[in-house]
Parts: sequence; C-alpha cells; structure tokens
Amino acid sequence: MTNSPSVEATPPSSLPRYTGAILRLEGAIVALAAGFGFQALDGSWLWFAVLFLAPDLSMLGYLRGNRVGAAIYNAAHTYLAPATLAAWGVTGGSVPALHVAALWTAHIGADRLCGYGLKEPTGFKHTHLQRV
Repeated sequence: MTNSPSVEATPPSSLPRYTGAILRLEGAIVALAAGFGFQALDGSWLWFAVLFLAPDLSMLGYLRGNRVGAAIYNAAHTYLAPATLAAWGVTGGSVPALHVAALWTAHIGADRLCGYGLKEPTGFKHTHLQRV
C-alpha cells in the first residue's frame, strides 16, 4: 500500500498555478461584458439583483449525492445554456430571454472571478479552479 494522498486530499486540478488567475480574469471580463449587455438591453436592475443567485439553486442537486449534484450544478454553470438561450432570444426576438441569458452569463463570470469553478464528482468543494 502506498502513502499517496487520497482523492479528498489532492487538488482537483493539475493545471499550472497561473491558470487560475487567468480563468478568474476571464470571469471578470465575462461578468462585466454581460452586465454591459444587460444594461444595453434596458434590463431591470431590480430583477438582476433578485435573480442573480438563481443558478445556485442547482446546488439542490447535491441532495441526490455528489455525482448527481455536480452534474446538475455544472449544467447550470457552463456558458452553453445561457448561450443557447441568447441564440433563441435573438432568433425569436425575445428580449426577456436575452435579459436572462445576460444575467446568467454574469453570474457564471462572477463565480469564476471568485474562484468557484465547475464541480468535480468527488465533492462540492472540489472544483476545476481550486478547492473551496
């Protein structure tokens, strides 16, 4: 038997140290751009404040275990879903869909800025950016 650290003790990612800083900067830029987009679409800042943390309701998936929780949380915290919603908003002429897409994108960017990354199936605190 080796004395290698357990999965719980190892960092969730083997990315170089500076990669986290780059991903945080990218998150800040995305959050700001999405905020400017929301403003340009004349979105309601009251609704922005009320709904900003709505994607975090995906954490309830962890009630079904780490693997299911990570899958649900990650589905709500990738840019794919808000990008799809934005495309639908543009093609369908739905400004409310564009508001939600911008708000959702800003949330994800802010999460990345704070170091909250996509979740590993090994536990809620294990992300692709760091252990939180």
